[in-house]
Amino acid sequence: MRDVREAWAAAAAQVAKWRQEPVIVQTVRSAAAATVAYVVALQFSPEVAPLTAPLTALLVVQVTLYSTLTTGVRRVNSVVAGVLLAIAFSAIVGLTWWSLGLLILASLAVGHLVRVSEFVPEVAISAMLVLGVTRVGDTAWARVLETVIGAVVGLGCNLLFSPPVWVGAAGDSIEDLARRMRQLMLLVGEEAGGRTPVAYAAERLYEARRLDHDIVEVDAALKQAEDSLKLNPRVREGLLHRVVLRTGLDTLEICTVVLRVLARSLTDLARLREPDERLFERETGAAVEQLLAEVGDAVVSFAVLVTTDVSRSAESAEARLATELASATATRDKLAQLMLDEVQRDARQWQLHGAVLTEVTRILDELDMERRSDRLLEELDRCTREQSERMPSLTRMRHRLRGLRRKPRTSSDRAA
Repeated sequence: MRDVREAWAAAAAQVAKWRQEPVIVQTVRSAAAATVAYVVALQFSPEVAPLTAPLTALLVVQVTLYSTLTTGVRRVNSVVAGVLLAIAFSAIVGLTWWSLGLLILASLAVGHLVRVSEFVPEVAISAMLVLGVTRVGDTAWARVLETVIGAVVGLGCNLLFSPPVWVGAAGDSIEDLARRMRQLMLLVGEEAGGRTPVAYAAERLYEARRLDHDIVEVDAALKQAEDSLKLNPRVREGLLHRVVLRTGLDTLEICTVVLRVLARSLTDLARLREPDERLFERETGAAVEQLLAEVGDAVVSFAVLVTTDVSRSAESAEARLATELASATATRDKLAQLMLDEVQRDARQWQLHGAVLTEVTRILDELDMERRSDRLLEELDRCTREQSERMPSLTRMRHRLRGLRRKPRTSSDRAA
């Protein structure tokens, strides 16, 4: 009996986990919206199989409510434009090989003019489908009706069942990027502490360059998360979440660039050394290895800090980051003295020694918490100002409502 209860508990936990998985939630929502759209279209469309409605609902129910609104409007516009073009061509020239070519050309041009973005081909597809049937008028307006039904059902599905918030997935991507950066720093530090061939140092440089592709993937995940926060009824303080994640990724991107420059400096240093010669003296190389390990730990802690919910463990993540930055700063100061002593004994490639120290210092400055706080406040002010300039009437209404809430009660109100 106990085994049965444990099995049920494990199954319930797995189902709860699946319910929180954005991909599974999105799949169920899309299938449900397409099915409902088909059922509704059967009641109103004269077509026997109104498949345009479920197709539209499937395309309209995107991963975020914000993109659903914008996608629904663009898709309806694209279908209506294509239908109107098909009606015009059918009345004037009919369907021939050359009229089909002109129709496709005109449809693609009109699609760009009405700014339907990724649905430009949909204008030509709608026009060709309508032009190819016999009863052009009835089919054209039936297609428009089915498109509207699909768009309305898709939008209603997102309003009734809030789309998933992709902040967790974006946070995981940011943390994965930080861990890859830390792993590369550990490799660079290990090689800096010994006799490193140029080929090995160059390989670390290539790995640092490949981080640019990781930045692009993380940026796409973050863009999806930012859209999922817009107009989502389940999200409070969406602007703050967006700004925190975006500024955090910007900081990691700068650190990635500096890491690539650091790898290039060490590659140049390895190229100028003899094959059996160390990049640095033994004690200096050990300090470089220790420093890069500490900086790598700080990068991961920074990523955890910017992706951690305030209600959970942001304070502990901030304390851990402060400790690691303090340790790395102390090691940096020790390394600076060691490099100075080494340069005084052997002034060869002193510029590269200084460059290594400067690049590590730049990463530490980017991870500094006070600097991050200032950048976060600046970005919040900029976003708020742009939002006020873009929607001044909505901003005035918000200020007016806040003023009414804060308005003190008068003596007559208290007497009443």
